[in-house]
Amino acid sequence: MNSKYKITKFIKGKLENTEDLISIEEPLEISLKFKDEEKWITKSISITMRTPGHDEDLVRGFLFNEQIIQNVKDIDNIESFGDNVGQYNFQNKILVTLNNSQNVNISKIKRDFLTNSSCGVCGKSSLDALEILKKDKTLKSNPKLSKDIIINSPSILRKNQSEFAKTGGIHASGLFSSDGSLISLREDVGRHNALDKMVGDSLINNYLKPNDQFITCSGRLNFELVQKVLMTNIGLMIGVGAPTSLAIDLANRFDMTLVGFVKEESFNIYTNNQKVIVS
Repeated sequence: MNSKYKITKFIKGKLENTEDLISIEEPLEISLKFKDEEKWITKSISITMRTPGHDEDLVRGFLFNEQIIQNVKDIDNIESFGDNVGQYNFQNKILVTLNNSQNVNISKIKRDFLTNSSCGVCGKSSLDALEILKKDKTLKSNPKLSKDIIINSPSILRKNQSEFAKTGGIHASGLFSSDGSLISLREDVGRHNALDKMVGDSLINNYLKPNDQFITCSGRLNFELVQKVLMTNIGLMIGVGAPTSLAIDLANRFDMTLVGFVKEESFNIYTNNQKVIVS
């Protein structure tokens, strides 16, 4: 989703007035409605800056990746509301009604999540809030990927990004099978939102088969992105850019294979190289 803006462009030694397509960024307030001892409670839990579109996928993936829900079946209804804004008349509030409150531990939410499009964990009250919720490790030896599939996955991701081709200002996450086939892709101005949207789409469509799949993300790989992928039990993650130190430490802890700096003829394996076939 994009909008035209008037800009001044420097090209061939001079300035010229023109128009450019810009990726739209808007806030989304996520609220939960759940039953607690026969009393219905509505609680706002997150405000995130996102690209409007696939908002239901975003909230499904967000709630699952934060382990607020264990299964999409815990969600009874998702409803957008609020004033229509912008040229696309989108709504910036969404209410999720949970039908299985005994599976929902609201005490896990130690604060209201306040996220922006570039950093999903900015504003968290302490490092304790980043504590990983996952206990079991990923499979140490599966899936196995050839070097060609690793090298080709970012270009496949890029070719299927409809918004990136128009604006150049948007991230993507893609779910791939081990043979290199693209299964699901979502875009957003925020890397973590793109991943949440893709996970939400994969959950509702029963796409996830962790033993035979991997995830490729545009941009660098940080702690939160690795944590979100771990929630899916997928043990191989590829990034166009470099990982951070915390991302590497977390991947090591759970036997995840983390691949970054993927170029046409090279890539770096930061953790667990047993899943990569180079011969």
